[in-house]
Amino acid sequence: MTRNIDRDLTRFKDIVRGKVRQNLRRYINHSEMIGRKGKNTVSIPVPNIEIPHFRHGPKGSGGVGQGEGDVGQSVGPGGQQQGDGSGQAGSDPGSGHYREVEITLEELADLLAQELQLPRIEPRGKDSLVSVKDRYTTIAQTGPESLRHFRRTYRKALKRSIASNDYTPENPVIVPTRDDCQYRSWKSITMPESNAALIYMMDVSGSMLDEQKEIVRTEAFWIDTWLRRNYDGVEVRYIIHDAVAKEVDEDTFYHTRESGGTRISSAYKVCKEVIQREFPVSDWNIYCFQFSDGDNWGEDNSACLRMLSEDILPHCNLYCYGQVESPYGSGEFIRELRRLVDQNDNLILSDIPSRDAIYESIRKFLGKGK
Repeated sequence: MTRNIDRDLTRFKDIVRGKVRQNLRRYINHSEMIGRKGKNTVSIPVPNIEIPHFRHGPKGSGGVGQGEGDVGQSVGPGGQQQGDGSGQAGSDPGSGHYREVEITLEELADLLAQELQLPRIEPRGKDSLVSVKDRYTTIAQTGPESLRHFRRTYRKALKRSIASNDYTPENPVIVPTRDDCQYRSWKSITMPESNAALIYMMDVSGSMLDEQKEIVRTEAFWIDTWLRRNYDGVEVRYIIHDAVAKEVDEDTFYHTRESGGTRISSAYKVCKEVIQREFPVSDWNIYCFQFSDGDNWGEDNSACLRMLSEDILPHCNLYCYGQVESPYGSGEFIRELRRLVDQNDNLILSDIPSRDAIYESIRKFLGKGK
């Protein structure tokens, strides 16, 4: 039987989820939630939820239709018209309060899928990685007392007592013997796992400013949230480049700024090395996300595209290129990549001119369910 408090809690959670989904586009396009992210949950500011209730006026102030008055006169205390902006400042608290509520990343991913109508991801290839898990699904005659199954032990002792005529309803004392004891026992089972490798690449040359990097960070948060909802294990690698590329940690990825030029092929070389070294295609679902302002100075674009199409695209579930708009970037490279789109259905391109474009960019990247 469900208690009233349980029903109320469930209803409150449904209301909170509705508020979060109602404002999800704003959350997606801005980075305010990233700083509130914990290990498995995230804190979200939602408008304070007020339960409707009657508010009574002063005692003796009369009721509806009582007393003197003119047509259109306010029925509020004092009979003054409301909303003219006049009057002194009040001492009561305002109504624009926000409440911090915690929601799990799994729930957040489900809300993202509902809002963007994202299909569930179908892992590519076979799930060749397996894990061994213990499940307490059997009963054993021996084991530690902490795992003793009381009901089964009592039942067996009762049967023995009745069979040996030791049981009397007037004195129903049952004393289990060692042979009566039953213990919970585990069985090791192997379970296939679908694992995903995320490789982020970003141009950190002088033309990429802090605003562009914050857009990348926000979009990566939502991509991570969705892919972790679809896969048992996710490994993330970060590559930065200007004229030279290198693999770095997450903090360095988002906070490094160089002053050199841009050579995209250097990032492709490091990406290829990471895939070959750590993520065999038969065992991993590989996702690459590249962010740049479109510069690629000092090298042949055709050679760069050939490296991408021959060494990286055949190994990826998805290769997503997001071009963020910068006042100093040329924006040329996305036009070169469009030459490969017709031959590679796992290549997704997205223009991200500002924060407001993050929402549609995520939909474009993840909307194929690959």
